[in-house]
Amino acid sequence: MNTLFIFKLALVLLLLFIIFNLGSALFIMVKGDNKMPMSRYLGRRVLFSALVILLLLVALGTGLISPNPTPY
Repeated sequence: MNTLFIFKLALVLLLLFIIFNLGSALFIMVKGDNKMPMSRYLGRRVLFSALVILLLLVALGTGLISPNPTPY
């Protein structure tokens, strides 16, 4: 398999996991369930968001991906 494809797949899976954690925190907030703290899910979301940004910076630095030179 291509390295770029695996990198993009990992990013998509991380983003889906971030959305899942955000939805779980929303469900706990709306339901008012005190069994699990909402901050656990929000903390995971922040951690994985930072990991996505770090992976993107490393990929840009190594030349695996290239930024769009003309944004318009």
